[in-house]
Amino acid sequence: MRLTTRCIRIIPLALTSLLAIGAQAQALDGTLKKIQDSNTILIGVRESSIPFSYRDSKNEIVGFSADLCSRVIDAVKKKTGKPNLDIKQIPVTSQNRTSLVQNGSVDLECGVTTHLKSREQQTAFSTTFFIAGTRLLTNVKSGVKDFPDLAGKSVITNAGTTSERILRKMNDEKKMNMNVISGKDYGESFLTLQSGRVAAFMMDDVLLAGARTLAQKPDDWVVTGTPQSFEAYGFMLRRDDPQFKKLVDDTMTGVMKSGEIKALYAKWFEKAVPPKNLNFNFPMNDQLKALYANPNDNPFE
Repeated sequence: MRLTTRCIRIIPLALTSLLAIGAQAQALDGTLKKIQDSNTILIGVRESSIPFSYRDSKNEIVGFSADLCSRVIDAVKKKTGKPNLDIKQIPVTSQNRTSLVQNGSVDLECGVTTHLKSREQQTAFSTTFFIAGTRLLTNVKSGVKDFPDLAGKSVITNAGTTSERILRKMNDEKKMNMNVISGKDYGESFLTLQSGRVAAFMMDDVLLAGARTLAQKPDDWVVTGTPQSFEAYGFMLRRDDPQFKKLVDDTMTGVMKSGEIKALYAKWFEKAVPPKNLNFNFPMNDQLKALYANPNDNPFE
């Protein structure tokens, strides 16, 4: 069939339009545009949340969350066309992490934040990357085996956490007469426990196992108690930014679906980790296996 001159002119015009539409679809906005324009990504990190995000003997941030975060940063570099992206690490705490994400001081918070339905009014959350239960860390000689044993005793947890809310509610409803103390972070809370000022430290079981590795005599401490809640950890990012959330979620889901997550998990939970080269001996449970087989961003509450 012969093409007329008119048809020949239309084909290049059509191709040009399609290319323009494709370029428009790839246009960056929100956080990704901010990162591209500034050539900088602002990462919120925790400094003592072993083995998720903490400083090693070289003062560098390492951990399970840090490794996952690095995969996301690589994806951001590719998406923005910025292979030499400047990565700025911003230390955050339980108290300030949400506001720092909201006000733009942090683009992606790569720590150990629990995804709660109530927190969705303030920030968005990535695909869940870990599930923990809230329990107690105590001295093996303390006599504390479970939460009822805390009646009339002092207990510490980190300020601004789910554990703090649970403890205070438990205290009010069950009239346990506990003295609930709020620590700044994991390091401060565990130091308070070791000093003997409190009988137990309540927090997510895996974080308590991490704190235990920092003790002079780890065998003097035990994680115990019936879990009071289950925590779905996700990375925090600003709300109403679907393009950035999709990139973060797709990257993390890819790590899980490919099986790479198994090697990362073994590295941080089943092998010796710095700074003391102790093994957590925290094998992957069925909940986590199910999560990694079918990633999602659903909170438990």
